[in-house]
Amino acid sequence: MIIGAVDISRAVAGLSLFAMLLASTGAHAQACQEDFQKLTQKRMAGIEALNTLGKAGKGKMDPEAACPAAKRLVAVETEMMNYIIKNKEWCNIPDNVADGFKEARAKTQGFASQACAAAAKMKEMRDQAAAGGGGMMAPPKLPAGPL
Repeated sequence: MIIGAVDISRAVAGLSLFAMLLASTGAHAQACQEDFQKLTQKRMAGIEALNTLGKAGKGKMDPEAACPAAKRLVAVETEMMNYIIKNKEWCNIPDNVADGFKEARAKTQGFASQACAAAAKMKEMRDQAAAGGGGMMAPPKLPAGPL
């Protein structure tokens, strides 16, 4: 079972927030910028890991490899979302930017859910085949002898 690769254009959705932080003024704006830049670097590393899996599979990803990478990306995006919520006023983050990031995070969570569900299904099929239950992983036995 193979799932589609992550859309790279969606990967930069949170970068508009970074641009907004750059436009802010004052010492707290610099702190916001530095914090968010660190989070953005972690997020981009997670996106790059998924893109690498997609390239290795020629546009398709192995769900068993994609699931843990997608879970890590969701964790980073959750950390970013919590930062946005906690520091919205302090960092002068507009509502539309926060809402856009929530949507991007929801898409990542959906992708992670699909990847992990497919990985679980593959594991179940392998376990059934190993237990002698057949399934898609074990080819059916063909009749032997003269027809």
